[in-house]
Formats: sequence, structure tokens, C-alpha cells
Amino acid sequence: MKAVILAAGEGIRCRPLTSTRSKVMLPVANKPILEHVIDSLAKNGIKDLILVVGYERERIMNYFEDGIDLGVNIRYVHQKAQLGTAHAIKQTADLMEEEDQEFMVLNGDNVIEPQTIKELIDKHEGNATILTTKKKHTRGYGVVIASGKKVTRIIEKPTTELSHIISTGIYIFEQEIFERIEHTPISPLGEYAITDTIQHMIDDGMEVGHVVTNSLWRDAVFAWDLLKDNSMVLDRSEDYTIKGTVEEGAVIHGKVSIGSNTVIRAGCYIVGPTMIGNNCEIAPNVVILPSTTIGHNVSIGSFTQIQNSIIMSNTRIRSHGSLSNSVIGLNNSIGPYFIAEDRENVKIEMEEELHTAEKLGVITGDDITIGHRVLVKAGSMISHNCLIESGKTIAQKLPENSIVV
Repeated sequence: MKAVILAAGEGIRCRPLTSTRSKVMLPVANKPILEHVIDSLAKNGIKDLILVVGYERERIMNYFEDGIDLGVNIRYVHQKAQLGTAHAIKQTADLMEEEDQEFMVLNGDNVIEPQTIKELIDKHEGNATILTTKKKHTRGYGVVIASGKKVTRIIEKPTTELSHIISTGIYIFEQEIFERIEHTPISPLGEYAITDTIQHMIDDGMEVGHVVTNSLWRDAVFAWDLLKDNSMVLDRSEDYTIKGTVEEGAVIHGKVSIGSNTVIRAGCYIVGPTMIGNNCEIAPNVVILPSTTIGHNVSIGSFTQIQNSIIMSNTRIRSHGSLSNSVIGLNNSIGPYFIAEDRENVKIEMEEELHTAEKLGVITGDDITIGHRVLVKAGSMISHNCLIESGKTIAQKLPENSIVV
């Protein structure tokens, strides 16, 4: 069975992290989300993959290449304009062979595990099958109404709660879906939605089933959702090895992974689940608490404390810092005595709507330079390529290329 992975979108609601990368390339447990998807497919024997790419596609293609390092075969299709899921799927028609009776479609920006895929493979039937899951709040998702295993209706982003069963965006289709897409009308949002195609199939009496999963499926809608994704993947991971050097006097508790050529100096206190990448320098007396991922080529100065955070690669955090419930982008330089406040139920305005983050510190983009003794208030978003001079307090969203003096 082939798999089509949709990886063309930007992920606007995950800015500032997606200002410089596609959402599928956001790191969770030191791997892009898309790599977790590919790994889950490969462990189920699905190794012939077609990636539909668009926004920042070069970054995706340079990272994964032909897939040989992951034990899969990857081919790419460029969706030049993001005109919806049905349009994206249609782009792959020419890469299907006659012997491909059916194929899987899934999003490259959802965190899943191998069991998630296995459940759909084992239980799919009919002309199309949707992998579904139950969710308390269904706003923003495709909602499925079913009678037993049979889908009777699928509604894209309804304004009222009609059901608590939602589509995960993972499907198994037969080849005739391409012809069906040809006759899918454009939606009021100006897109060709695969949910509309499926509803037309149902209306024409075709058999559309669904399989409910309780396995890992996480949709990072907003940038702060990465923290929960990261925590869940770290909790479930079995890949914890210590390849670097841990000096005498450092204390390691629980599931902690330390990469090659990384040095943990004496006096450090690290509690898992925590993952630290390759070529890192963790200075004496650093405290790293659970659900933290630190990328590659990162240095952290003495007396800094980090908890439930993602620190991306090539970042330098100097001494006496405090970071909690935060996401720090690539290539950041953060001065000493940096404090990122965090609190619960932070209100954040995005796309002219007010959203709530359960608990959040700061989110930064890439290539940011921060001086010493800088305080950042909870919920602040710092876009890429900003400069913040010493002694400043940041309590708002900073657009890209900002200079705070």
C-alpha cells in the first residue's frame, strides 16, 4: 500500500515558528513531526510514500531526500497553490500504478504512533474508510456522524456541535477517488475539500466506513500545542540512551537521552523524560526538569533552569536563566539572567480571535539575539530575526526584524 502525505501547508496559526519552516518540520522530541509520521508508516510496512509539498518545500526535501535513511522510498509532488485537501490528493494521481488498488492519505503535521496506523489498516473496509477519534470540543474539525461503522454524514468545521466524533484526516481510499475529486465543487472557503468528496460518495450510496482510534493522534493547531505533543511523545518513547559524557557529580533521574559528543558537567540535575541532542554543552549546576527537549549544538550556562520546554538547535542560553513551558527557535542567542514568565490560561489573540493556552511561557522564532537581564511576560511571541537589548521587559508580540532598545 502506498501512502500520500499532505505536507504543503504553512501552518499560519503556529507562527512565529512557521515563519521560516513548514508546520510539518516543527520538532517534537528532536524530530520533525513529519518524521514521526513516516516512522509510523514504515513500522507498518508502508514504505512507498508520496509527499505533497508546497510552502518551504526545499527544507523538507533537503531533510528527507529520497527517504533511504529512514528505510522508505519518497517521491515528491509540488502543489503550487494550496487549494484544499482534495486538490492536494489529486496531484498524486499520475504516480499511482494500476496494481495500487487502495492507498492511504494522511497529514504530515499530526503526531501519531505506529498503532494509530495499524488500527486503520486492520479494520478498514468499503470504498473509503476514515480514521476517527472522539473529542470533547470539535470546533475547527471535520465532524463525522455515523451509524455503527457506517458514516452517514461528514461536515467540515460545523458551527454547532453535531457529534463528538471527528476525522483525523487519515483515510484509505480506492483509486476511483481521483475521478470523484474531479466532480467535487469548490467550497465556500474557496477550496476543494476531501470531506465534500466523501459526502458526495455517501450521497451516491457508496460505502464509507470509519474506525475509531484511542491511540496517539495529536494536532498541533497552535504553536503552544507543541509542548503537549512533545510531552506525550517523550512519555511514550523507548529510545533513551546516554551516548555523551556525564561528569561525576551530575544527577540523572528517570528516562533521559543524551546525544553523542554532549557533555553534562558536574552539579547538573536532570529529570526525565528529557531528551538532549548531539554536541551540546550543559554547564555546571544546570537544572533540567521533565518534558524538556533540547536540540543539537545547544549550550546552556550555569544556574539555568528549564522545564517542559523545547529548545531548538544551535541555540545558546547563558547563565542564571529561567525557562518554563516555552518554545525557543533555532539559532537564538540569549543573555544571562533571562526570565520567561509563565502562567495558566494565557489569552492570546490570533487571526482576530482570542485563544487560551492552558499554560505558557514564551514562544520565539529563529535568529533572535537577547541581551542580559531581559524579562519576557507569559504569552509573548517573538518573531524571527529580532534584537532585544539588555534590561528590557517584553510584554507583547514582536513582529519580525524588530529591534528593542
